[in-house]
Order: sequence, then C-alpha cells, then structure tokens
Amino acid sequence: MSAAVVTRFAPSPTGYLHIGGARTALFNWLYARGRGGKFLLRIEDTDRARSSPEASAAILQGMAWLGLDHDGDVISQFERADRHAEVANELLAAGKAFKCFATQDEIEAFREAARAEGKSTLYRSPWRDSGAASHPDAPYVIRIKAPSGGTMVIKDEVQGDVRIAHEQLDDMILLRSDGTPVYMLAVVVDDHDMGVTHVIRGDDHLSNAARQMMIYEAMEWPLPVYAHIPLIHGPDGKKLSKRHGALGAQEYQLMGYPAAGMRNYLARLGWSHGDDEFFSDAQAREWFDLAGIGKSPARFDTKKLEHLCGQHIATSENAALQQELLAFRTAIGENNLPDVKLALLSDAMNCLKERAKTFPELLEKAEFLLVDRPIEPDEKALKSLDPVSRGILSTLTPHLQNASWTRDALEAATAEYADSNGLKFGKMAGPLRAALAGRSVTPSVFDMLLVLGRDEALARIKDAAQEHG
Repeated sequence: MSAAVVTRFAPSPTGYLHIGGARTALFNWLYARGRGGKFLLRIEDTDRARSSPEASAAILQGMAWLGLDHDGDVISQFERADRHAEVANELLAAGKAFKCFATQDEIEAFREAARAEGKSTLYRSPWRDSGAASHPDAPYVIRIKAPSGGTMVIKDEVQGDVRIAHEQLDDMILLRSDGTPVYMLAVVVDDHDMGVTHVIRGDDHLSNAARQMMIYEAMEWPLPVYAHIPLIHGPDGKKLSKRHGALGAQEYQLMGYPAAGMRNYLARLGWSHGDDEFFSDAQAREWFDLAGIGKSPARFDTKKLEHLCGQHIATSENAALQQELLAFRTAIGENNLPDVKLALLSDAMNCLKERAKTFPELLEKAEFLLVDRPIEPDEKALKSLDPVSRGILSTLTPHLQNASWTRDALEAATAEYADSNGLKFGKMAGPLRAALAGRSVTPSVFDMLLVLGRDEALARIKDAAQEHG
C-alpha cells in the first residue's frame, strides 16, 4: 500500500496572500483532501528583515476566507534553524559537504576571470577536497559537494522529465559563516521532517529543484513527487502584477466575491477536468489530479470569475449564503443587522440570489428590506413618482388591501386594476419599485410585496402616494 499523501503550502510572510499563492495552496489542499491525506502549512520566515507577523496573519486570514484548512500546527521555518544546521554538520561529517574559507573578494575574482575567459561563473570551491590540516583559523561557510559529470533528472508531473547537467550546479552554501542555514537547506529538511510526499508549487521554483535534490541525494532521503505549475498571467499575457488590478486574496474578499466561486475559479485556472467549468468543492476534491494541470500559463479573467461566482451564489443554500453575506458586511465595516432585518433577509434570499455575481450586488438588491420608512427615493426612482404615478398608487392601494397576501392574489389584483384602467403593468411597476425600495433596480415587485408583508408594503405605498408633491 502506498504511503498517505502529505502536501504543504509554504509561503514567505512578506505580504498578503497573493492570488498565485492562493491557487498553489488550493491545488495542494485539493490533492491531499481528495486522497484522505494531510495538508500542512509552513511559514518560511527565515528572512527576518522581510518577514512580519502582520503578513503571517494576512496569509492565515486569506486561507481561512478561502476555506483551506490545514492539519496540525503552523510550522515556523525560522524556529527550526538548529535542526537545519544539524543536517549540514551531518553532511560535513560524512564528507558530502566541506568547509569553505574563500572570501567574497576571492569568489568575485574567480567570477571575473571566468567571465573574461567565457567560462561558467558557477563557483566550485578550491577548498572542496582540502584536509583539516590545511584549514586556517578563519571564518568559513559549509558548502555541499556538487556532483561532477553526468546529469540530474527532475521527474516532474507537470513539466515532464527536466534534465540539468551536473556542471550547471555549484557547490551551494548550506550554512553561512554565522552558522545560519540558507533557504535551500531549510526547505529540504523541513519537507523531509514533515513527511511531505508531493511538492506542488509554482514553476519559478523549478530551477531550485535540482539544487534541493543534491541535498536529498546526499542525505539518502527519498525524493518527493514534484509538480511545478505554470504561473498566472494577466489578460495581456504578462505575469500577473499590480497593473492588472487586485492581487491579494483578501482584496477579492473585500470586493465581495463568494469563497466557493473563488475556489472554483482558481481550480480552473491552469487545471481542467474535461469541459467542466462550474463544479462543487466535493467534485473538485474528487476530480483534482496532477495530470489535469496544463503546461502553459493561465490567464486571469475577471469576467469568468464573476460568471462562476454568480452561479455559486444562485445555487448556494440560503442559510450558508446569508452567513457569508453577513461576514462580508462585517469585513467591510458595516454594523450588525437587527433581528427583524435578519428575518426579512432570510425570507428574501431566494429572490435576491438570482443573477447577483457578488455580495455588493446582492446587497444592492436587498436594499429594499434594509431601509426604514420613510423611504427616501433616489433620483431615478423619484422620476417614477410624478403626480400621475402617485395617483395610480393611491387608487391601486384599496385593490391590494382587499387581496389575500399571496403571489397569485396580488398578481390578479394588479392585473385587474391595470385592465380596468387601460394600463400596462410596466406603467405601475416603476412607481411601485420607487415606493417599496426607493430605487428603480430591485427584485420583482411581487417578491418585495411578499417579503415586506401586507402592513409594511401598504404603508410604503401610501407614503409614496402622498409625498414628493
């Protein structure tokens, strides 16, 4: 039986959760969750100058919004520095690494000479095979002995076999002269100790894989399965950057995209399952595999994101959708709604969620139930409340009062009124929208009448019939 799958997401805490990082996290999460495996989170905070607790918190917040739960505690790479150093010293003792006393000036002189002769500037240290007897009493770094001759093959599930000649690898530093480990060593030791079986990450790390494999092979540790995924580009085909608009997962949260829609869209960004565009989390977990990841960069398309988000809003369960809508209101700093409004919102959810692509759009449609009397119509709605229209509202009111408060009865009452007055329903709809919501773009008039209830709806219509004269 094969070992359980363990994947990891390992961001550097130097800023927000980038949309590319969010997709990497999602791919790792889907791969592990779909196979009953573990998804681990490691914060690569060894660069103390650029790392910050605020950035770590932003990454965790972004993942929480996307619903990407991880197993176990968050691992701090910085806190494992002693373990990384231990492995470097183990390689030193085994003769697979060496102490290098070359100064920065000597290394630069070597590179300048190599450039002048048109040779490789990759550093192979003269201390590589020196014995302890020749070592000076001076600062040193620990370097790994890069293999000579032959080729290293990175077996990649997305890129295929990638071959790198050993001559292209340098005697890489493992421990700096102050005893601190380098990132390349830390990544390998952490992945091994955490039991990571699959390393799924951006293809900007592909060149790192060969250097990291030197450490795996020197330690005689089993290699993980590699899958290097192409980066995300903007609509213009260039690497996604600030000029393309929002980049952080939290920016999309604050713009009001539902998390399920975002997950669906990010899953489809560079991975496919036949022609399926819209799918549930359960389907994504079942279907996601490494074979479905394309080799070309994916292009970020906001229209496609909005289309999928609209489908997710429309098919969401009302209670869950309302919870997420309220969480969005909290995120943008809105006050809590009173219980009476929450009840109305719950009643209205079916008519609100159709054709809304984002939470601001949904809230725009919900405005009729969030406002209180007296309703202040906006400029456009006010135009629907001229004297003729107010007269229509005034004479329509008794017909509505006498109807039983069901959709069929209300539709029949308004149709009968329209017929007897030689009106088309459209002539009544504008004034009714203005009266009930104070705006011209709303859910259907009958949805609003039913949600508001007889007393509130009739009170609003009476107000509109009398005012604004």
